[in-house]
Amino acid sequence: MADVVAMILAGGQGTRLGVLTENIVKPAVAFGGKYRIIDFTLSNCANSSIYTVGVLTQYKPRVLSKHLGIGRDWDLDRKEGGLSVLSPYAASSKGEWYKGTAHAIYQNMDFIDQFSPKYVLVLSGDHVYAMDYNEILDFHILKRSEATVACIRVPLPDASRFGTIITDNTYRIVDFEEKPSQPRSQLVSMGIYLFNWKMLKKFLVEDARDQKSAHDFGKNVIPKMLSEKRYMYAYEFDGYWRDVGTVYSFWMANLELTFPMPALNLYDPNWRFYTHSEEMPPAFFGKNSKIINSLVSEGSVVYGDVEGSVLFQGVEVGEGSLVKKSVIMTNVTIGKNCHVENAVISENTIVGDGTSIGVGDDVENAEQPDIYNHGISVVGENVVIPSGTYIGKNCSVGNFLNMRKMGIKTLKSGQNLRYH
Repeated sequence: MADVVAMILAGGQGTRLGVLTENIVKPAVAFGGKYRIIDFTLSNCANSSIYTVGVLTQYKPRVLSKHLGIGRDWDLDRKEGGLSVLSPYAASSKGEWYKGTAHAIYQNMDFIDQFSPKYVLVLSGDHVYAMDYNEILDFHILKRSEATVACIRVPLPDASRFGTIITDNTYRIVDFEEKPSQPRSQLVSMGIYLFNWKMLKKFLVEDARDQKSAHDFGKNVIPKMLSEKRYMYAYEFDGYWRDVGTVYSFWMANLELTFPMPALNLYDPNWRFYTHSEEMPPAFFGKNSKIINSLVSEGSVVYGDVEGSVLFQGVEVGEGSLVKKSVIMTNVTIGKNCHVENAVISENTIVGDGTSIGVGDDVENAEQPDIYNHGISVVGENVVIPSGTYIGKNCSVGNFLNMRKMGIKTLKSGQNLRYH
């Protein structure tokens, strides 16, 4: 679509994911056996024939930038348009971080203007979903809308986590509340906005001049547009969409892929999801191994048992080990006679023989409630766990730890261990 420029906000730190985002930005977190979270937004763009895409980075962008490259894996390595990685704007005298979602787009108005688009599609790079953006564009044009917000219905108790939208019977937006304590609507924003570019520019410039503004679409720009009675509509989406912003939601969204009829179809030939990944040999399963309802990616070697789990590329599971209801990321080695259950283990981690992770008593209160994992134990990347270690439920083990050298063999349920 030549009239549309897509801008993907991919600078979020993702603090609620705890140790999973200590060293990488949330959109770069691995998901689904071989992908990274941002792959789903990029694939939606490619499948929707949107080939001019800006990816706005900020927090620890190295892994994300390397993954994106020049966009070849998503058919975005093009002379006209294509994929551009956009860092925070730096003036001649000093640099300036993006202050908010609206400010990030404001900083890159020159990038957008060079393509003279009629519409700008603002997307989030940290959700997992399958969506044809042509449908929201058709809705936008049909309604003669100036700004269209993609929405989805959630249970009312969950709506307080999102921006909630109230509409009339034509789906015109009449009120918008950012994360209300007592939501009045089940219709929540997906963080997907389609704007008429000329109109959006006006509001971005005004917002940038407002020193009291948080420079955020949900908190400032959308309410400002409503106050000026602009034509704004809610496009209700009824397909697959997951906010994977917490450890539990991330773990659950991965495990949903192992269900007999998963809500997200990774095998649909008409809607492929693309990624950049290493070429590896086929997965190998030993004669005594047992695999039940699991995704096992190429390069993995399994001698033990895997049940209801997602194994990424290059994972090794030793003899006598059980991996159950867990997400095991790229190049993780799990030794012999281990028990890993209800866990997320990040990349390049080594788990010694006879180790137990995610086993033990239920936990009601975590040591740090703000990253409470609902019983899921999380191990960051590049951790070395010595043989015979016991890690209980709802534990977090930080990145770059060699627990053997630190003399740590036991973590009781709810404890957190970080090395700074």
